[in-house]
Amino acid sequence: MYKFSDIIAEPAIRAGFEKVRKYFFLRESTYDMSNRCNIRCEGCYYFQGDKQFAEENLNESDWKQLMEAEKERGITFVVLAGAEPSLVQNLCKTCYDVIPLGCIASNGLNVLPKEIDYRIHISVWGNDKTSHEIRKAKNMLARQMENYQGDERAVWVYTFTPVNIDEAREVTKLLAANGQQITFNMFSAPVGYNGHLKHSPETLAHTRQVMSELLTEFPETVLFSPYNIVAHTHEQGLHDLFSCSYPRMNPSTDIGLGRSFRQYRTDLKWDRAAACCVPDTDCDDCRHYAAGSAVVTARMYRHATDPQTFSAWLDYVDTYLAVWVKGYQKSENLCKELIEPPKETEN
Repeated sequence: MYKFSDIIAEPAIRAGFEKVRKYFFLRESTYDMSNRCNIRCEGCYYFQGDKQFAEENLNESDWKQLMEAEKERGITFVVLAGAEPSLVQNLCKTCYDVIPLGCIASNGLNVLPKEIDYRIHISVWGNDKTSHEIRKAKNMLARQMENYQGDERAVWVYTFTPVNIDEAREVTKLLAANGQQITFNMFSAPVGYNGHLKHSPETLAHTRQVMSELLTEFPETVLFSPYNIVAHTHEQGLHDLFSCSYPRMNPSTDIGLGRSFRQYRTDLKWDRAAACCVPDTDCDDCRHYAAGSAVVTARMYRHATDPQTFSAWLDYVDTYLAVWVKGYQKSENLCKELIEPPKETEN
């Protein structure tokens, strides 16, 4: 049985821990900026449930007041999402002016001005042929790459579905040749969705294989780790593996996300019973990268069982920070093996 002091006594592990612990101050909430979008994708989370019907508040003063109140209650990192936040760039700038750490989830078809210096996650769901079929937009990857050429804010988020697994190599190769970076996401079914984009055990295994190959072949381009691969392609979803920390699945209001996290709709209201990083996802099927960024990282002590397991967790946190925090540089992964997530009883 290892003591925590024994685990971090190893120089590489200690260095990794000291690197990531500087960011333990991050406290996130998410905000739907707009209920409009310039494309319409199959399986879109936003256009599920009733959040899509919330009235848009386009008043910059109201948003400024909200951000100031959020800062006052301890929020240090904002995730701007919704349908498409680039349609309300003035509101994104208002948020940035108050809380300068954050991320914008965008389809990348509009260029966000440089003065909004957040990380930008650009969604990609396959090559341009598949994107046209699923997202109804032509030449999508080519347009995204042109819009954000040389932009250090941008990282592409490739969402694996059963129909685009092998296309990930084509997309990663293109981004690598263009000096751009990519991370990986898993399609997680919205509530009630039973379409062809939902994963099966076979497609999860295939995705795991392809992710592993791409991480090995494109280490400078792919922001991921072996433990990210395990956590997000496991036959069990994130909640079953780690117990989701978001209020929707976590009744506790004492500590962590249960106390601090809110998900605001476009009318600047929020509902604790629905508060989640990706509302209206089927929790049993959730393998979403945004969920893992909090759910897995919150389980530090569960992973502090031995040097290898804790190294895997450090790799995950290091990846999360590189993906979400502009300017943070990912280190080489400490754990090269695909290790099984520890059970809660192993704390």
